[in-house]
Order: sequence, then C-alpha cells, then structure tokens
Amino acid sequence: MTVSPRPPTWKLLFAFAIIYFVWGSTYLAIRVGVLEMPPFLMAGIRFFLAGTTLYAWVRLTGVPSPTPREWRDATILGALMFLMDYACLFWAEQRVPSGISAVILAAIPVCITLLEIIVLRTQKLTVRLTVGLAIGILGVGVLMNPISSLGEAPLDRRGVVALMVACWGWSIGTIVTRRVTLPESKAMGSAMQMFTGGIQLLLLALMAGEFGRFHPRSVSPAAWFSLFYLITAGSIVAFTAYVWLLHYESPTKVGTYAYVNPIVAVILGAVLGGEAVGRRTVLAGFLILVSVATITTIKTKIAPRVQETLLPPRSQESS
Repeated sequence: MTVSPRPPTWKLLFAFAIIYFVWGSTYLAIRVGVLEMPPFLMAGIRFFLAGTTLYAWVRLTGVPSPTPREWRDATILGALMFLMDYACLFWAEQRVPSGISAVILAAIPVCITLLEIIVLRTQKLTVRLTVGLAIGILGVGVLMNPISSLGEAPLDRRGVVALMVACWGWSIGTIVTRRVTLPESKAMGSAMQMFTGGIQLLLLALMAGEFGRFHPRSVSPAAWFSLFYLITAGSIVAFTAYVWLLHYESPTKVGTYAYVNPIVAVILGAVLGGEAVGRRTVLAGFLILVSVATITTIKTKIAPRVQETLLPPRSQESS
C-alpha cells in the first residue's frame, strides 16, 4: 500500500537498516542471555513486556479493542509462533551458536512452501520450485550431517532438532494466520500475539521450574542488557520500523530482511560472540539463502503472502 507524501529516502533507508541489523543481532542477544537466564523465562519476559507495551501504544493511537474471537485466534497463533517457535529457539541457543541458529531459521520459507504443497495443495510443484526446495533441504543437511563437518565442530543434535521444530512452528503459524480472524491493524495483531505468547511462555517456565532456578543477582549486566535489547530494539523498535515500511514499500522488498538477517547474525556471532565460522556454516548459509531467494521470487499468488507474513523468529523478530 502506498501512502502520499512519500517520506525522505534517508528515513526509508534508516528503517531498512533497523530491520536488517536489529533483527539480525537478536540471535546473539538471545545467546548472551540464555547462557545465564532460564530460556523459557527469558523468552516469556521478553514477549510479555514487549506485547504489553506495544498493545498500550496501539490503543493510544486510536485502534479499537480486539473482539473475543480475535483474542482467541491471537492466542492460537501465540502458541504456534511464540510458544513453539521461541521456546525452541531460546532453548536451542544454549547449545547451538547464534549464527548457525539464524541460518537454520532462514529455512522457514522452505517449510512454508512444503506445507503449501503437501497439506494445503495451494502450490504446484514446478521444476524451479523443486530445485529451490532441494537446495534448501541440502543446506540444512549440510549443517546436520555429523560425518562431513568440513572442519567445524559437530553441532548439538538436540539443539538442531529444536531449531527445526521452531521452523515448523513459525511456518504452521504463518499458514494458520491466513485462516483466522485478527484486527486490521498489523501492529495490534502482533501485540496480541506477543502478549498471549509471552503468557504461555511464562506458564511453560513455571511448569519447568525455571522461576525457582532464576537468581536475578547472579545475572551479569551483559545478560540483563541483552534482555532489555530484545524487548525494546528487537520487538518494539524493529517491528515498528517493519510495519511503517509496509506502508511505503512492497512486501517483497521489505521481505529482503529474510536474506540479510542470517548474514548479520553470522558476522556478529563471529566478531562479538567469538563463534567459529567455517566452511560448513558458509556453505549451508549460501545454499539456504539461494533456496529462499528461489522460492520467494516465484511469480505465484503464494509467494507474496509468504513474504508478508514472515516476521523474524524474529519478528518475525521474525527473532
């Protein structure tokens, strides 16, 4: 949707820089935090506070209160896209480097397309689509293959499996999003999903006994800052920039963050997190990004909607 007058170019570029860098950096922030904080509790605090803040802000702008049905559907999506996705992501990052986590989650469009073909049957398996899917699956296989590690240390299998579950959680949620009732305001819909997902994550943390294991005084300033960064920059600022961009640029163009975020995450993980980046990571990342580009640029009625609903694990925060 195009709105007039169009903002200055520097503002558009700045907004793109936010979703490129901030969402790419959230993987390292999660890694820093979960090494000292219980993963489900940290994720729950992040999204509960971010969802509450964003909800209050949207209501102050005049957006009406959601209906009971919209709250019900937002809770369902919160379970898929926040409880299932982020619980697995935060848990996995205790075991898997942040850069590799970002590379694996970049395969979300591959999972969505497989669901379109196998479950919904709304996508036809063309030659180009087959090639794109095969490249993406090969990229994931390169990371998961314990025999051919190309000189890098083997990955924790449980962590990789958890990341794949996260991929499928977000992908299923993306499909379900098209069939539920949500507010017209994208910001309101996302605030509701963050809020309900945050509550569910906190309940999971309670059941897992994480509240009893959490000792705030033993958490370093760096870990506290990572949580603050995830709440403010990762969930509120970057998402606001994302929604604002959708008013002036096409979903396809805004969706390019899906290609850039993994690159940013790998670079930051290596430079700031001391994570090793070898041939396996580079090769797998290249294959997955080629797959994503091949799939999401196919001229069908499915591809644009796939891109529009991709928030980063995260925000789609995407992370």
